[in-house]
Amino acid sequence: MKSLGVLLAAAVALHAAIEGVVVNGTTGRPQPGAVVSLLIMGKQDHQPEAQVTTDREGKFRFDRDPASVVLVQAAHQGVNYSLVFQPGSPSTGLTLAVYDVTRAAGTAKIIQEVTILEPSGSELAVRNNIIWQNPGRITFRDPARGTLRFWAPAEAGATLRVRATAPGGVPVEQKVSPANEPGVYKVDYPIRPGETSFEISYVVPFTTPGQFQGRTLQTDAPLRLATPEGVTLSGAGVELLGQEPRSRAMIYGVKGPEYKVTIQGAGVLGQNAGEPDESESLDQILPRVYGSVYQILGLTLAILALGFLLLYRRMGSSDGLRVSSGGKSHR
Repeated sequence: MKSLGVLLAAAVALHAAIEGVVVNGTTGRPQPGAVVSLLIMGKQDHQPEAQVTTDREGKFRFDRDPASVVLVQAAHQGVNYSLVFQPGSPSTGLTLAVYDVTRAAGTAKIIQEVTILEPSGSELAVRNNIIWQNPGRITFRDPARGTLRFWAPAEAGATLRVRATAPGGVPVEQKVSPANEPGVYKVDYPIRPGETSFEISYVVPFTTPGQFQGRTLQTDAPLRLATPEGVTLSGAGVELLGQEPRSRAMIYGVKGPEYKVTIQGAGVLGQNAGEPDESESLDQILPRVYGSVYQILGLTLAILALGFLLLYRRMGSSDGLRVSSGGKSHR
């Protein structure tokens, strides 16, 4: 009986497989000739366990135990697309979307940029968060110019880091290269359909109160500055917009691509108001609502006006009054 169980287990392992189809999201058709890899997350060498090429119908198959694999990755036109699944989840009938690549941004654009300033001790930690939104069906990538271009001060030196997060992915550190302009850097990272975010971080020497100046290279979205509660900014073209309730970060607007601010106070986001000792994410600090504050304010006023009108009508009805479309009251 024991030997029968061993044979059954061996038979199950023998027929264990990971299979699916790669679909081109740009054309809507199966993608033949795509290289599909199996990777185990957490391995130091990042080398695939196995690789296959999709057939004419875009299908692929690995005769491997799916319990040991957590990532399926397909390469198309130099860009990787990943599908993560947990052990025990279905490993057959998988669909992995890839997209054609263009060097033109098209409808892809930056929808939000926030620079977080955290003065502490003898240094200033700077985190510049940029979010790209690609609503189309094609990936934007420009290896020569870089899809992300940004400015950083020379004092940043070796502390300069960039992490990118693909749609539905996790932050991954990226290679940073100097551009053809002093203080400007570029990152070659594809902007896939969906939302891609970047975090540019560095540390510079600083003593509070003190001054810091910066600039943005993008023109799609307004630049916002954020500081921990208790840290204030002042400077030409910089105005306080309000406080984000959850992180209690102070949010400032900036007029123009360059700014120079005087920073007073010290603090780190996430360490105030009993927050855990870890960095706040961009969405926690500045929800998308700030980008549409005037539209939302206008909608709120319209709703209030409608409420007052309905209340007035109800009061009029209770007094035996009826308001006609002409504005006259009748008993």
